[in-house]
Amino acid sequence: MAEIHPFRGVHYNKAAVGDVSSVICPPYDIISPQMDEELHWRSSYNFIRIEYNHQTPRDTETNNRYTRSASTFKQWLGQEILVTDEIPAIYIHDQFFHYEGTEYKRRSLIVRGRLEEWEKNIIRPHENTFQGPKKDRINLLRALNANTSSVMSMYEDKDRLIASLLKNQDCGKLLMSTDEIDGERHDVWAITEPEAVKDIRDSFTDKPLYIADGHHRYESALTYKRERAACDKKTSTDAGYNFVMMTLLDMDDPNLIIFPTHRLLHGLESSKLLTLEQKLKLYFDIQELSLGLPDVWQQIDGLMADASNIRIVLFGLNEGKLSILTLKDFAVASRMMPASHSDVYKRMDVSIVDHVILEEILEMKSDDENRISYTHNRREVVNSVVNGECQLALIISPVKSQTIKDIADIGDRMPRKSTYFYPKLPSGLVVNHLV
Repeated sequence: MAEIHPFRGVHYNKAAVGDVSSVICPPYDIISPQMDEELHWRSSYNFIRIEYNHQTPRDTETNNRYTRSASTFKQWLGQEILVTDEIPAIYIHDQFFHYEGTEYKRRSLIVRGRLEEWEKNIIRPHENTFQGPKKDRINLLRALNANTSSVMSMYEDKDRLIASLLKNQDCGKLLMSTDEIDGERHDVWAITEPEAVKDIRDSFTDKPLYIADGHHRYESALTYKRERAACDKKTSTDAGYNFVMMTLLDMDDPNLIIFPTHRLLHGLESSKLLTLEQKLKLYFDIQELSLGLPDVWQQIDGLMADASNIRIVLFGLNEGKLSILTLKDFAVASRMMPASHSDVYKRMDVSIVDHVILEEILEMKSDDENRISYTHNRREVVNSVVNGECQLALIISPVKSQTIKDIADIGDRMPRKSTYFYPKLPSGLVVNHLV
């Protein structure tokens, strides 16, 4: 089903920039102002100057963050700061990272994937998208005619055929190997041997791809494809704009880590807080555990791992207590959600939080970013409440890759901020120039 291709990747010239770890950067959507400043100082060739150039009050239609990115991209290509591979390749990316004191290695493929309209059901999304990020990415794509960051996608490999193919490719050409910085390091291999490329391509012909991270990038690429095709009188199915750079991962890889996205609430009216516990008891059984218990998180992990019940943890209802909310009646909760959604959607922790607790009980919009912020770290959840930075916090369980597949297979979409794949793919490791 999915059509993947090798491509002539653009990447940093190590002879010009030194260690590549100092010049790659995170994707645009997690770059904070502090990180932005640090990356600019880290190297004059840091990829942030292309991925997420500075915006200024003096920006115009002809001089703005996107035109400056395009100018930098062209300049670096001309100076051979960035170089283009002569032979099209499928790239193998080994991303080494740390989590809870252990180092992991996540192996993936970087390819050109043919852009497919959603209704073909070849590329399957699981989350809704929003106009702001799409507008930003389409503007950058128009300016550069290049994919600066990859769409993270998953595939099924039940027979382990792809895993076997990748295991045998360590003897390919090692394109780059970085030092460790910010807890990560990277190896990239270029697979150019025609038979190996064909074997990898053929192994995807009967598989759909599931977008894990990068829905906005994919939809922006679709928009760009339509625009270019409408203006191109000699439309070719092999034109670069018909493809997007994708990083493909095995959804059953134990090193594929998905964090939950906990909700932090602030700006709530005191009247809502006074009646909250009473209203919660209409829909949930409430069990409290003291935050001071030495094994409190082990107990909570055990309770939330019980698949026979839907449980959410609320912190801030009673001082020093973690409130475990166990849903009483799924049928009642289900009626509070749009009928168009599937049972898979309705049984997700995040759906119960958004529709039952936020919308029904607290009478607020589940996407109210003025009163809701997000974190993936339970320690930050606790500190935010204890320090008075938020009034309440809702702790949810991580979404499993199988749930993402189930949602995507039936054409449903999860609530926004449902998943966070860790770690993010870097930008600037390989670029897909659509020429």
